[in-house]
Amino acid sequence: MKKFRLAQHNRTIPVLTLVLCLCWKQHAAAQAIPGAEQGIEFLCTFGKASNPYYGDDDFSQTFFFVIPKNYKQPFFVRIFDPEVGGKHDLIKNTPNTQTGFYVYGGSGAYSNKNARGINPKEGYKSGILLQSKVFSNQGHTDNQWVSIGPFIPNQGEFDKDLNGYVFKIICEGISGDDGNLYNYFLSSSQKENKHIEGANSFTYEISFRLPLNSGTKCHIYPFVDNNIISITQYNFDMDDEAELRINSVSKNHVKLDVSGNGDWASTKYPVTEEEKNTSLDIQFIKLQDRVNDVTFYMMNQYNEAIPLYSSPIGGKPKYKYKVDIIINTKAR
Repeated sequence: MKKFRLAQHNRTIPVLTLVLCLCWKQHAAAQAIPGAEQGIEFLCTFGKASNPYYGDDDFSQTFFFVIPKNYKQPFFVRIFDPEVGGKHDLIKNTPNTQTGFYVYGGSGAYSNKNARGINPKEGYKSGILLQSKVFSNQGHTDNQWVSIGPFIPNQGEFDKDLNGYVFKIICEGISGDDGNLYNYFLSSSQKENKHIEGANSFTYEISFRLPLNSGTKCHIYPFVDNNIISITQYNFDMDDEAELRINSVSKNHVKLDVSGNGDWASTKYPVTEEEKNTSLDIQFIKLQDRVNDVTFYMMNQYNEAIPLYSSPIGGKPKYKYKVDIIINTKAR
């Protein structure tokens, strides 16, 4: 990162549907995006005139959120610090960046294969555009929450496997060369962050700010369904200044390859039977005290992107230690 001034085919099976439905009920407070358990303070999207070496590879970021089918009330998507140019953003010279936020629902918003990819290619803006807002350097929104909505749950695309209505929000760097740092909250209120029982969110590629201080961690939680036998992680522009590793129910502290400045690194990871239908914990451990924005995604053996959840399905994976007990039956 240069210095600034401060998808796929549905191979889902009924077991997966049951796992998702049961586990989402256990994580009813999963409306902060990034999630409270992730330790990620900000998402980032740069203007399209930026150099990708700053950490954002395509200047566009898509998140999906699911409203449970039994929730009937209007809701809002709240955006923290949506403009560019204030307290948290990365400004190259003078703020010149416009950022657009677009909320989609209806048929194809989620089911369109290109909507669930890692790149903003034709079809990723599928569905019906419900609302949009564009921000530049408005001082009154700096370090403040702004609400988009209201939305009615059935405006989303119903997905039986997720047991709810799916909406899509795209953040896009329309112009300029600055970095916009922001986050979201799904709320039942326009004026404050109020949880929606049973909601959750996920993405297929995430661009975000690493923690500032050395030794601190942040987490990403991919869900591994029953059909996955291997995954490959891809990370961009980590500047060799963080350690990356996987924790799971069957593996502990498995190190992954880390990228340098403005390049990609990847690691293939075989999935065990114990890891199927569970979440993985991808940990980023900072090694230096510096600002760094990065991009991350994962693919399965079919070269399909894997969903990365804001709150881990089934909770954080806990490594199951195996203890071998040897009984000496030899007479003394």
